[in-house]
Amino acid sequence: MKENEDKYLDSFTKKIIKKASLESPSIHFTSEIMSQVKALNKSKAIAYKPLISKKAWVFISLSFIGLCTYLIFGTETQQSSWLNGLDFSLLSDSKFTNVLSGFTMSKTLMYAIAFFGLMLCIQIPFLKNYFDRQYEV
Repeated sequence: MKENEDKYLDSFTKKIIKKASLESPSIHFTSEIMSQVKALNKSKAIAYKPLISKKAWVFISLSFIGLCTYLIFGTETQQSSWLNGLDFSLLSDSKFTNVLSGFTMSKTLMYAIAFFGLMLCIQIPFLKNYFDRQYEV
């Protein structure tokens, strides 16, 4: 019974395939597909936004420069400032500062830390450029 159904399906599919005509694509088929692919690539492009905008960096820089200017020029003309009213004895009498007062570092360790910081500052731009080039299309 199963064999008769398979033979019937086989003959039916052969008849359908013979009747179907071979379709050919239009003349501009390839160019239309490529334009659609390019449009998809452009729409899926990742737009990276910095965490801190340029306006925020300008504000931070101006605030820092203003604070430095005030500390340099503002403290010479005024005898008393609001910093004199603060009591920092709590910080100097804590156990934490007493523990750290006996801590010493060797010159080798200081050079290693400085060299690590320098290499980190050098590698960050190289890595940023590497990853930027990787994400470019």
